[in-house]
Amino acid sequence: MSRFDDKVAIVTGAGNGIGAAYAAAFSAEGASVVIADIDGDAAAKAAAELGPASVGVAVDVADEGSVERMVQAATERFGGVDILINNAGLHMGQFNLTSTLPIADWRRLLDVNLLGAVICARSCRPSMAARGGGVIVNQSSNSAYEGVGAYSISKLALNGLTLSLAREFAVDGIRVVGIAPGMVASPAVLDRLEQHHKDLVLGRQMIKRFGQMDDLTTTVLMLCGEGAAFITGETVLVDGGMVGRI
Repeated sequence: MSRFDDKVAIVTGAGNGIGAAYAAAFSAEGASVVIADIDGDAAAKAAAELGPASVGVAVDVADEGSVERMVQAATERFGGVDILINNAGLHMGQFNLTSTLPIADWRRLLDVNLLGAVICARSCRPSMAARGGGVIVNQSSNSAYEGVGAYSISKLALNGLTLSLAREFAVDGIRVVGIAPGMVASPAVLDRLEQHHKDLVLGRQMIKRFGQMDDLTTTVLMLCGEGAAFITGETVLVDGGMVGRI
């Protein structure tokens, strides 16, 4: 048997990138997977690639009605929800600014990166509780500890949310954890980075190689499995020791 046979996982922001990798990893381990993305076509395409035990759903995580429809789709298709991966988020570009970032952009960033996780978690809670418990994983970032703009602040707030939800949801047998990756170097990312930036990243890491997608998927699968049954409220750094937080 695979680790997640008979489990149902929702992965937000899974139309491509890290979210798609998470969805594929759960599917490979036997889970039925709801691929949720604001780009419904991308979600449907990713789900088709995984096969009949996957469904693509268009969702705006900042919209309560949209999230409720996502959970309803999971329930109608697979019977409920056991695992939620809050991966959808805004990043890069203007979100590295702080005081000069327009307030409208601040609100949109927090709506997605923080409140989106709140909305998805509380929408999935009843189904998880009815099925005897579950796991929620919030996608943070090692930049939460770096103080680099509004994006970092949104992820630091998300870490606080992880602990708060863990305390609140424990009564229902729901664990809430986070993962805080460093730079994950796909070929496309490496092609865009100048050599001095690559040297800077590796120079700050204890492990002298670039992060890979497998580093993240392996960690998320571990956090959602029985081997992590005594872990909750924690956000795990997966950054080669770059931050080195105590």
